[in-house]
Amino acid sequence: MAALPHIEYFLGANSPTGFYSLYSHLLPPDEARAIYILKGGPGCGKSTLMRRVAARMEQEGLQTEYILCSGDPASLDAVVFPQLKAALVDGTSPHVVEPKYPGAVERYVNVGDCYDKGALWELRGEIMDAMSGYKGCYQRAYRCLGASAELFEDQRSALLTQALSDKLAKRARGILLREIPKRKSAAPGQVKQRFLGAVTHKGSLCLFDTALAQCSRIYELTDSSGLAHEMLIHLLAGAVSNGYDVVACPDPMAPERLAHLLIPQLSLAFLTSTPSLPVPGKPYRRIRLDAAADREVLRRNRPRLRFAKKVSSALLDEGVDCLAQAKAMHDHLEAIYNPHVDFSLVEKMADQIGTELLSF
Repeated sequence: MAALPHIEYFLGANSPTGFYSLYSHLLPPDEARAIYILKGGPGCGKSTLMRRVAARMEQEGLQTEYILCSGDPASLDAVVFPQLKAALVDGTSPHVVEPKYPGAVERYVNVGDCYDKGALWELRGEIMDAMSGYKGCYQRAYRCLGASAELFEDQRSALLTQALSDKLAKRARGILLREIPKRKSAAPGQVKQRFLGAVTHKGSLCLFDTALAQCSRIYELTDSSGLAHEMLIHLLAGAVSNGYDVVACPDPMAPERLAHLLIPQLSLAFLTSTPSLPVPGKPYRRIRLDAAADREVLRRNRPRLRFAKKVSSALLDEGVDCLAQAKAMHDHLEAIYNPHVDFSLVEKMADQIGTELLSF
């Protein structure tokens, strides 16, 4: 049996306006067979449960899509099994997931039942103290990310003239003609939204390996000024119109703009790279968007652009430091809870869900 591609995305982002959720795009409830919504607090075993179920599905040869937590990419927020039209998702704050068809499609799983509640009652003072500073770190992180994004937008708006926008749109049309032919008698394609990147407690990261696992032809868009969206939006519209399903990946620091686009049916991806997040390996094609800006505009705005880039980067770093503080507090909280979790019961829940899934 051929090895399954390892696919990871994010559905939540630490964005300039706070936590930005794409969890409504996890799996369309109208098409889903089952969505298990996991409830429970810190350290109760939600991520452990999802990994156990995912491992069993992969042993059965079923593709698994892992949804990582932007607060801690080592932890899971969801797993999706496309062939089964099923998913498990952490339904607790900040990515609260509410059922559309409770009981028929969505099912609650109370992983909090695995707590030793008597032992935790004795620790309630310590738990309350650990909870108190956690949210404050996130609030300060979002303020820093917001200020960083404002300055980055000043840099972007200085470069993005109408002439440049038209130039990038024309380049996109040429790529469409060459790489994305219209499928005969095909209905419009479907759009799946996922974050490929995230701002985390370790800094900005991008799951390029997920794109490389699904696509062998990579267009690398070198872009340090947020210009890629001006091409990607045209490529997205053209690919869908021509009958292809796409994965549209917004920018976590500007979720209203696209950063990446994947078209697995064509083994084709358009990935934005920056000096701090380069696309690994040699691309199929490289388009230098930074070099597309008008030279006179660059010359005239050089001091403004230099200032915006420097201060925006410093504010982003400060936001990451705040996320790291929040992560340390959360780790402390989980360390309080973990010894008082019955992980044999977590495993029993996982095995029961796995058996249900395989019975579909």
